[in-house]
Amino acid sequence: MSIRLKVILPYLFLTIIVSVIGVYVVTRLVSNTIQERLTNQLLEAGRVVSDSFVRQEVRHVETARIIAYTTGLADALASEDRETALTLAEPVFAGLGVENLILVSSQGNELVHLILDEKGRTQRVDQDTGAANSPIVAPFLANRNFEEPPRRALGVNLVNDGTYYYTSIPVSAEGRFSGVVVVGTSIRNILPFLKSTALADIIIYGGDGQAIGTTLGVSDQNTLNLISIPKTEYQQIIVSKDIVTGNNISVDGRSFSIARGPLQVGNDRIGVFAVALPLDFVIKSGADSRTTYVILFTIVFFFVLVIGFVVSRLIINPLYSLVNTSQAIAGGDLEQRTGIRSNDEIGTLAHTFDEMTSRLQEHTLELERMNQVLRNIDKTKTNFIQISAHELRTPLTLIMGYSQMLEQDTKDNPELLAMAQGILDGSERMTDIVDSMLDVSRIDSNTLFLRKTGLRIDLLIKKVNKGFEKAFEERNISMNMDGLRDLPLVPADPDLLLKVFHNVIMNAIKFTPDGGAITISGRYLNGNEPPQVEVAIRDTGIGIEPALQKLIFEKFNQTGDVLLHSSGKTKFKGGGPGLGLAIARGIVEAHGGKIWVESQGYNEEVLPGSTFFVSLPVEKQMETST
Repeated sequence: MSIRLKVILPYLFLTIIVSVIGVYVVTRLVSNTIQERLTNQLLEAGRVVSDSFVRQEVRHVETARIIAYTTGLADALASEDRETALTLAEPVFAGLGVENLILVSSQGNELVHLILDEKGRTQRVDQDTGAANSPIVAPFLANRNFEEPPRRALGVNLVNDGTYYYTSIPVSAEGRFSGVVVVGTSIRNILPFLKSTALADIIIYGGDGQAIGTTLGVSDQNTLNLISIPKTEYQQIIVSKDIVTGNNISVDGRSFSIARGPLQVGNDRIGVFAVALPLDFVIKSGADSRTTYVILFTIVFFFVLVIGFVVSRLIINPLYSLVNTSQAIAGGDLEQRTGIRSNDEIGTLAHTFDEMTSRLQEHTLELERMNQVLRNIDKTKTNFIQISAHELRTPLTLIMGYSQMLEQDTKDNPELLAMAQGILDGSERMTDIVDSMLDVSRIDSNTLFLRKTGLRIDLLIKKVNKGFEKAFEERNISMNMDGLRDLPLVPADPDLLLKVFHNVIMNAIKFTPDGGAITISGRYLNGNEPPQVEVAIRDTGIGIEPALQKLIFEKFNQTGDVLLHSSGKTKFKGGGPGLGLAIARGIVEAHGGKIWVESQGYNEEVLPGSTFFVSLPVEKQMETST
């Protein structure tokens, strides 16, 4: 994605979001639709009703506790002293403004029942109304635990057939359960308060979905039946978690929108309530304002877009110039400059970029001159190695020839024979070094000539190992081979590949302490393209530091202190010119393969060992010919 889009698209996206949010907020707060505001009002009224019942419950509990803690009342209930209980409860009943009070003894007898009549006068009820069997009293009588929390319910008082909201608490005397206090408030008196608080009409439903009270101004049973709900719907609402809006109803020719919810106090759901609002509750004053605000925000939106486009061009055009210049410089045109002249941050950046390009151009020219010098030096070094190797071969050939003659002529003189053999060994080692120098020069000059033929890796490595039999025996190093016979033929130069494994195995011998082991294994990787033969040479030697695992394949590179190396080429930590692995890498890469080493690190005590891998391609015809 271009920077132009990266600047414009977020700006455009944010502008749209701000505009949409603005339109939404305005239409939401100022000119929202009737139905939206009606629904919000219904839900809010429903929450007010729930909160009002909770506050009523608090008043009930406080009143019931005052009555329960009246001196002597608990003892009167425990002893079923009706007269004393009535004498103590009646003044408190009148003073607290309770509408209905029932006192039940611990034996389940209804000792006191006081109720206010329609004129607000206290009425004593002598008959047993069955309060002891109600769901908010019977559990207390059964459990006889005065520490249980209050219980509450909606119920019908049999004295006047009025529906009340009841709260009951247990009473104790001297640590014993004495009875139950039941306080009730008429739904008829609660509903007006709820209406004034919730600013909506209220409907209370009983357990079967029947409407038992409402502020809609109706009293006949037919209308109550009209606003009732089915029992199944009642059961669904009472277990729901939220207030839900229901269907519209019509009462006395006026339409109402309904929201119903469970009437929950504490942990108890005592019924279902509904709030009702007339459909014409909201005056449609914002219908025209919606269109006005939408048009206004649309104009502002396009105006902001124009400003954003102008600002983005002022920023993006110089940046494009910077991008084009940087691409030209990356392509090698160090003469290119931005040409930006401004006093802002982009102008400063462009000026700095042009200065950096100028310095880069100067450094590049200097580096090119230095690289040419280094190439000349490297070429001179390669020529020197090649000339030196060629010049050394002739005297070495003479030395080896005369040494062999001396060896034959001094067989009867042990002292002279040892000297002749020493000269011969030294000249042979010198010849190996000269040959290695010549191989390196061929590799560096890309003049390595390959005479490929189908090779069996196992036979080649056996030939190499045969040349090290004396070293294995002297150093007590065991040699193991695994899986080499199963490898397919490899198209390679036998003489050059022999040098590869000779140098790698000799390297493993030199850095493996006496008594160690070398394992050579192979596997055929037919998942690669082309297929590969991978040979692994593992030793139990001193290992190689991770930082040196690539450097050891460079010519004349050696690990450790060169001056501390042994003089024998197969001795432990034996010396050498540092050309073996460089030659091995050059030969392997000339065959289209690769060589690398893996080691956990260097440690002469733990002996983590090293594993050299040689991977060589196998041609399809070679693969099928095995």
